[in-house]
Amino acid sequence: MTRTIADIHAAIAAAPPGPETVAAFDLDGTIISGYSASVVYRDRLRRFDIGVSELWRTTGAAMDTQFRGSDVGRLMEIGVKGLSGRLDEDMNEWGLRLFKQEIAGMIYPEIRGILAAHRRAGHRVVMATSATPYQALFVAQDLDIDDVLCTAPEVVDGMVTGLLSGPPLWGQAKADALRTYATEHGGDLDRSFAYSNGFEDVPMLESVGHPVALNPDRKLASRARARGWTSVRLREPRYSASIASTIRTAWAMGALTATVAGAAAVGVLTGDRQRAANLVGDFGPDIALAICGIDVHINGKANAWSHRPAVFMFNHQSSLDTLVVGSVVRRDATGVAKKEASRDPRFMPVGALLDVAYIDRGNRTQARETLKPAVEKLKSGVSIVIAPEGTRTPTPKVGRFKKGGFHLAMEAGVPIVPIVVHNAGELMWRNSFVAHPGTVEVTVLEPIPTDDWKVEDLDRHVADVRAKFEATIHEGHR
Repeated sequence: MTRTIADIHAAIAAAPPGPETVAAFDLDGTIISGYSASVVYRDRLRRFDIGVSELWRTTGAAMDTQFRGSDVGRLMEIGVKGLSGRLDEDMNEWGLRLFKQEIAGMIYPEIRGILAAHRRAGHRVVMATSATPYQALFVAQDLDIDDVLCTAPEVVDGMVTGLLSGPPLWGQAKADALRTYATEHGGDLDRSFAYSNGFEDVPMLESVGHPVALNPDRKLASRARARGWTSVRLREPRYSASIASTIRTAWAMGALTATVAGAAAVGVLTGDRQRAANLVGDFGPDIALAICGIDVHINGKANAWSHRPAVFMFNHQSSLDTLVVGSVVRRDATGVAKKEASRDPRFMPVGALLDVAYIDRGNRTQARETLKPAVEKLKSGVSIVIAPEGTRTPTPKVGRFKKGGFHLAMEAGVPIVPIVVHNAGELMWRNSFVAHPGTVEVTVLEPIPTDDWKVEDLDRHVADVRAKFEATIHEGHR
C-alpha cells in the first residue's frame, strides 16, 4: 500500500509509546541511498588495497548474490578476510573517514524526521544490517540510533582475524537477531516497526506489527502490495548540481552582490556604515534565498529579538548557513569567521560591508587579538554572529565547540542566543557551491544570560550550551 511520509509519522504517533516499541532500520538502501560496501571497495581500489585474487572472488560472489539470489554470507566472508591482520582501531579511523567523506552525504534527508518521531515517542531505535561495524556505527552515532545489530568481524587482541564472530545478518539471521534483541531488552515486536528496502528482509518485516517497505526494490514492492504493508519512497539526497539549481544559485549570488553594492553606496552617501549593513541584512538574504527557491521556517523567532545586543551562535553545516542565519538576525549585527572565508566569493561582499572579524585558527594569540574589536562592537550595541564549531560538519550532528564566542559574551556581558539550523546541509552540501530548492528549518532558543559566569566555570557553560543544540537537533523539527 503506497503511502506518504505523513502516513509514517501518523502511524508512529498512534503506536504505543515507550521503549517496548522497537523501531528497526536496515542501513543500505533504507537509511542511505546506495550501498556502504560500494564506498568501502571504491576506497580500497583507489588505494590499491585489493589484490587480484580477492577482487576476482568478490566479483564472483557479488554476481551470485545479485543474479542467483545467493545470500550475502560468502561476500561478507571474502570482504572480512581481506581485512585480516589490521588493527581494529585503524579500521574504526578508516570507517570514520569514509563516513565523513562519502556515507554522510548518502543519508536520506527524510530519515532524520522518521527517527526523531520515534525518539519523541520514546521508542527504542535499532539499526539491523548485514554491514560491518566499520560501515554502520558512525551512521548510527550521527543519527542517535540506540543500538546496532550488524555482521561482526572477529577481533582478537585488538586485531581483525579475517573471520566472522557470528553469522552475517542477512535474511532470517537478521530477523532472529532482532527477535533476540527484543527479548533481551523487553521489546514487544507485535507493536514494533521495521523498515527495509530489500526483499531479503521479508523475515524481519514479517516479525513486527508495523512493517514498512522503505524505498523498496521490485520484489519487495510486490510483496508489500500483496500483504498490504506500508510502502514509501524517500526523496534522494540532492548533492549533485542540476543546471537549474546552478543557474539559480549564480543569480542569487549576483543579486546579493548587487544588494551589497547598493547598500554600500547608501553608506557612502550618508556616512552611516551600520545603516548600509542593515539594508543588506533586511533584504539581501531574503532576496537570495527566494531566488534559490528556499524558504526559512523559524520556530522561536521572538527569541532572536528579545535581548540585543547578543552573541548569536549557530551550528555550521554549509555555506547556506550564512544566508539562513542572516534571515534570522537581520540587522545591527556582524560576524566572526575563519580566515579562509575572507577568500570565499559567496561571503566576501557581505563580509566586507559588515566588517566581519576574520580569525586565523592556526594562530591562537592572533585570534584573541582579533576578538577585541568584536567585544567593543557588542558594547556599542552591535550583535555578533559566530559558529562555535569553527568549521562545517558533514551532517547536522554537532561538533566540538570552541570557546571564543563564549569569551566574547562574558567580556561584553551580553546573552548567548542559540540558533539551531536543522537541515541546511540537505539543500547545500558542505563542500558544494550550489543550493537546491526546499525549506530550511530553524529553531531559535531562549537567550542564555552570561553576566554571572566565571572563567573557571566556562567549560561547564560551553558543555551546557552545546547540550541544548544537541537536544534540539535530537528532537528534530516538527
